[in-house]
Order: sequence, then C-alpha cells, then structure tokens
Amino acid sequence: MNAYVTDFVGAVADARARNIDAFIAANTFDRPTLVIDSALVAEQYDALARGLGTDNGGARIHYAVKANPAREIIEVLVGKGSHFDAASRGEIELCLSQGAAPEHISFGNTVKRPSDIAFAFNAGIDLFAADAEEELAKIAEHAPGARVYIRVIVENSEADWPLSRKFGCATTHVLSLLGHARDLGLRPVGLSFHVGSQTKRAAMWTGTLDQVAAIWHAALDAGFGLTLLNIGGGFPAFYGEEIEHPTTYAAAVMELIRARFGEVPEIMAEPGRGMVAETGKIVAEVLLVSKKSPDDLHRWVYLDIGKFSGLAETMDEAIRYQFQTARDHEETGACILAGPSCDSADVLYENRPVQLPVGLKAGDRIVIRACGAYTSSYSSVGFNGFPPLDVVVL
Repeated sequence: MNAYVTDFVGAVADARARNIDAFIAANTFDRPTLVIDSALVAEQYDALARGLGTDNGGARIHYAVKANPAREIIEVLVGKGSHFDAASRGEIELCLSQGAAPEHISFGNTVKRPSDIAFAFNAGIDLFAADAEEELAKIAEHAPGARVYIRVIVENSEADWPLSRKFGCATTHVLSLLGHARDLGLRPVGLSFHVGSQTKRAAMWTGTLDQVAAIWHAALDAGFGLTLLNIGGGFPAFYGEEIEHPTTYAAAVMELIRARFGEVPEIMAEPGRGMVAETGKIVAEVLLVSKKSPDDLHRWVYLDIGKFSGLAETMDEAIRYQFQTARDHEETGACILAGPSCDSADVLYENRPVQLPVGLKAGDRIVIRACGAYTSSYSSVGFNGFPPLDVVVL
C-alpha cells in the first residue's frame, strides 16, 4: 500500500480549490470570511466512502455535524446518503430540516438534557451514546427501549490533538454499564471510542484498536450480543505535512479493524475534520505588523481574525494552519501571529513562529488554508464586539 499519495496531498489547497481561489480573487471582504466549496464536500465524502466500503457492507459515515453545521453542507451530505452524528437538539433539528431521516441520526453526546433525549426519541431517533449510569437512566426514562452504545476512554497519544478524559468510561467499567443498560430495558448494541483528532497515519490507530478489541471480545464472551462498533473520527486533513489519501487511509483503518474484530454487522465512522477541513479557506486581513523593540527577533503580525473569531484550534498551537499572500514570492521571516481582540490569550503562534513575507504590511490580504472544519462553529457570537465569522458556501 502506498503510504503517501503525492498527487493528492495538498491538492485541495491548490488545484482542487480553484473555485474558492477564483471567488476570493473576484471579491472584496470587509471582515474575515470562510469560503466553502460544496462540490469538494461531495468529493471528500466519496473518497472516504470508497475507503470505508460504505456501499459494500463496510462502515457507514455519520458526519460529525459540529465540525461545520452549514446548512448547505448538510444538504449535500443528505443527498449523498450520509448519516449524521449530532451533539445537541439544535444539530438534530438542523439535520431533520435538511431532509435527513431520523434513523440516519445518532445522538452522540454522552451529556444530554432529558428533554433533548425525549425530543430526539419522539422525532424517531433511537441510537444514543452513554458513558455513565445516570446517563443510561435518563435515556431509559425518556427513550425507553432505545439502542445505546458505550463510549470508552482509550489512549490516543499519537494524535496531534489527543482527547481528554471528559468523554468515555474506563475499560474496567464497560461490562458493568452494558449490564446496567440491559437491566434498564435498553438495548446495549455496541461500543464507541475516538482515536484522537488529526491522527495523521492509519497505522497510528493500532494501539487504540487493540485496546477496544480486548473489551469487545470480553463483552461477547460475557454474553452481550454486540453488533455496532463506532470508530469515531480522527480522520486527518492536510495542514502542510503529508497525509494519506482519504481513500487509502480509510481502507487501511478498515483492514486494521477487520483483523481485530472480524465481521462486525454495523460499523460507524464519524469524520468531521477529515470531511470538510480541506474544502474551505478563510480570507482575512493584516491589521498591524510591529516589533516590541528595535532588537526584537520576531515581528508580531496581527490579523483581523483570532482564537475567538474562528481560529480556536490554534490553542496550544495544536493545528498549524497554512497561509498564502500576494507576497509569497518575497523573502520570508519568522513572526508571531496574533488576533485582534483585547485579550492577551489571543495569540495564535508564538512558541513556534510562522514564516511570512518580510514585506507584509497592514491592509494586505492573507488567506488561511484548510479552514472548513472547527472554525465557523467555534466562532464567538460577539466577543469584544467582533461579529461571528462570515460563511459563504459555493
């Protein structure tokens, strides 16, 4: 298997993003704007579906709506036959409004309001995530007889953005929760986990899958008729480092799963970043270029977008965005990048400065690549009086 498909890596940021680049070049923007190409969303769905074997009894795609809840994206994915991972009543209502069938929606948040559970169940949704006794009790009361899967805490240190212990239960607690769900009249059908966000190579799933497979087989041996494995997200996007083609990557993950789990009747995959990140770019503006002193080693470049207006994933410099300007042919130098807000935390890259043209100045346009995921959905409503990130879907 070819680990890196060089004719794809960076392609969305270049040739396949021509519609986005043409739109940005032809328009002026008075505030930061995310431009999405819905045709690229459809292409990315097809690429992932081929690798996952979606149309041939493999894994079903449940798009993680939180990555980008633009109505146009949901509409495209409904048309492709996608299923959806919803984190809230609002996301459920969004998917239903765009034509998603309730049986194609799972309520994947392990922390839910009882009224939202009841709403989802009454709307026809019968698949819920849980990781605690009290959550199972809420589901049993407000969605009696529903199917549930238990979220498991796993080690995912190889991801660029490993997840915390907020979601999931300890591996030693899984069998107890499965039994509790059964005692409450629910149908404990499976397990779920998340390998960690931006897991760049399929081989990095190996350790996590080994952990979950051990629990899976222990549950089967204990008499639980598990039929569903939710493998979560973790599918990567291109941020400058080579990654596997989405079809190659997804196929390799499925090979690892089959080797450890055998034939599972129902496999769910929940790509978010891997579905939409590379389908969008943010057009922004340089507001200020300065130095803290004449002998400062680095320039400070301030943009009209920051952590609170769409670039929250620069927290701890976890996601390293790429930038393009009209001056990219000029000499570059290291600089610290910051946002516009009156908050000292609004610094994007300081520990590892970014290379930007030395001639960059206030008023210059700067385009941020691969911003289709976790930007508009993270943008604050009006921190410091700045409006939410504008979104245009082509």
